[in-house]
Amino acid sequence: MLKGKTPLLIAIILGVLAGAFAFTAIKRKEKEVKAGWNLVPVIVANQDVGEGTVITYEMVSQRPIPEQFVTSSVVKPDSASYIVGQKVLVPLQTGDALLWSQFETSKAAEKLSTIVQKKGRALTLDVKSSKMSVGGWVRPNDHIDIIGSFRDPTSGENLAVTLMQNVVVLATGKITGTTNINLIPEGDREYQTVSLLVLPEEAEILSLADDLGNLTFTLRNPEDIDVQEERGRATIQTLLTGERMKALQTLRYRTIQVIRGTETKSGGSAGKAEDGP
Repeated sequence: MLKGKTPLLIAIILGVLAGAFAFTAIKRKEKEVKAGWNLVPVIVANQDVGEGTVITYEMVSQRPIPEQFVTSSVVKPDSASYIVGQKVLVPLQTGDALLWSQFETSKAAEKLSTIVQKKGRALTLDVKSSKMSVGGWVRPNDHIDIIGSFRDPTSGENLAVTLMQNVVVLATGKITGTTNINLIPEGDREYQTVSLLVLPEEAEILSLADDLGNLTFTLRNPEDIDVQEERGRATIQTLLTGERMKALQTLRYRTIQVIRGTETKSGGSAGKAEDGP
């Protein structure tokens, strides 16, 4: 049998352990209850707003709400400028969180013809594959080159040739460079057509090329507007001999920066940047 102070010490130790376990359990339960209740700011109406009202900065403010109630449909502070000047489609009450679906999806004045430069033409091409649109990364106001792949009717040989360089993209689907994409439902942002700004004669060439073969877009840096005097052309022999590829690889090292890890080296030292695993 335990004698003296030993039972008391054991009881105290067991009591402390029980208290610690209980405290840990309570904190865990508290954390579970509070999960998703962290407050994040959203844009709300700071006054009653009638249907058809054009929103101004004076009509909105920020208010924190639990993050579990904040979806992609809710307007956040960093996007407030997009709804200012837009007409609300439904009446709002003071304190209501603003949703993208409550606003018009486009401006009434937006028409593709208004952004077509004089002497130019808008030509729309079907996007037949993600490769054609650079995986969907082609956007309005981007600059692209257009490559056509065909079978030579004389030799029967497959070939690829650069048809046009530095072509401006006017629209992808129904989205132009002036469209507020935040007001477009996410499912409607994907596109199956691309509209380009071209000359009338170029529109003829592209229309025929689209019928005869496959077109592929390559995406340019927005500041890169130079064009090559001699357009590129590749055949099966180009692939098999490898001579042109060897020359182009040297040119690519001199021209394009090589990025490896967190370091960026200029083309002049790119050969060293490529060494190693």
